[in-house]
Amino acid sequence: MSYPAYPEYKDSGVEWLGEVPVHWEVTALKRGHDVVLGKMLQPEPKQESDQLLPYLRAANIQPTGVDLKDVRKMWFSPSEARQLALEYGDLLISEGGDVGRPALWSNGSGYHIQNSINRVRPNANNCSSFLFYWMLAIKQKGYVDVLCNKSTIAHFTAEKVASVPTPFPPGSEQTQIATFLDHETVRIDALVEEQQRLIALLKEKRQAVISHAVTKGLDPEVPMKDSGVEWLGEVPAHWAVGPLRWYATIQGGIAKGKSYDAETPTVELPYLRVANVQDGYVDLSTVKTVEVAVSEIERYRLREGDVLMNEGGDNDKLGRGTVWKGEVTDCLHQNHVFAIRPNHFLLPQWLSMFTRSNTARAYFYLYSKQSTNLASISSSSVMSCPLPLPPVQEQRQVLDFLAIEAARLDDLMQESIETINLLQERRSALISAAVTGKIDVRGWQPPEDSVLTGEASQMEVV
Repeated sequence: MSYPAYPEYKDSGVEWLGEVPVHWEVTALKRGHDVVLGKMLQPEPKQESDQLLPYLRAANIQPTGVDLKDVRKMWFSPSEARQLALEYGDLLISEGGDVGRPALWSNGSGYHIQNSINRVRPNANNCSSFLFYWMLAIKQKGYVDVLCNKSTIAHFTAEKVASVPTPFPPGSEQTQIATFLDHETVRIDALVEEQQRLIALLKEKRQAVISHAVTKGLDPEVPMKDSGVEWLGEVPAHWAVGPLRWYATIQGGIAKGKSYDAETPTVELPYLRVANVQDGYVDLSTVKTVEVAVSEIERYRLREGDVLMNEGGDNDKLGRGTVWKGEVTDCLHQNHVFAIRPNHFLLPQWLSMFTRSNTARAYFYLYSKQSTNLASISSSSVMSCPLPLPPVQEQRQVLDFLAIEAARLDDLMQESIETINLLQERRSALISAAVTGKIDVRGWQPPEDSVLTGEASQMEVV
């Protein structure tokens, strides 16, 4: 859908803003809004009348709005409590952190602000929702960084917020623009959520396809047998099932910070860390080096065809694996990354694919040592993992099928990602066009029945 332009424009007087509708005023934000910075943290009372009250920090201002999951309390004097209390419709703008991030307050009274937040409250006939979209637009365009002269640590002080060049349409027009953007952004956000749900379903489907193929095979008519492993269930009757140590050896890595005496010849070589070993691929964007004794290089050197598996980290990193293809010459591995070397009965790609299955991940989780937000698994537990193993030729057939199926699902996910990117670009462009007067929405009315699906292909970016 396209929207008309205003009949007549004038120079705004602000170089990066350009022209605005002739009847709009452009002036400092403080001409239509009151700006107040919050209170510096006060962990202890200073006088008997001080009150312990909830306050918001910059961390509470998120892209989705005000997040109240972690609200803390500090002491306010009665006058500070009155001055810094939030009211419905206040605009909150982060002073630090992600400077200039805006959010509208819609949770009623009882909350206050710390000095990492600016509270902006409209006066006269001005609309805080219109100002929210204006601040969002200049944040997305990078103008906030320019206004803050951002170099290392930026602060969007109350003075800087108050002096932001701001367009002021008539009050009723501000409200109309905000109502239009409320409707359109909700519509676009619904389409984005729809695509995100589709991506999640495709990921689940991909995982299910992998898990089924590496434990049940491709032939639905093949005779099955009990694997002897409760959580693995039945496998094709002609498949072998045995601990990984029957089909591979494991190589431990070098410990970071290992010291050598002055007489030991050493060399600096690249090595892989847990951060390099991703789910199904090796991330080589940052490869660090480690000092190692020349006599120990072979002990820690990776060979092409090794299957890399993480010993620990977050639960989603535990046991995840991929095949090393020799991308870096003379590359070693850290002791938190196992190098598993298959024998001739086991293709490296089969083992790597199996580690990505729900079955393997359940095993790694079950036999891992859990601590706060982290997990680790021993080399002996890894090598004891029951491995369903078809003949090598069938391993290749299953892997070929999974490569085709995974590529198909990945293509569908990529289409959804591209759709999301287009929708988000559309959202930003629409906000910018409306608050700068590039489109005229004064005559816009919300449709009686808004259809929120299937419209992405019909949208054009302003």
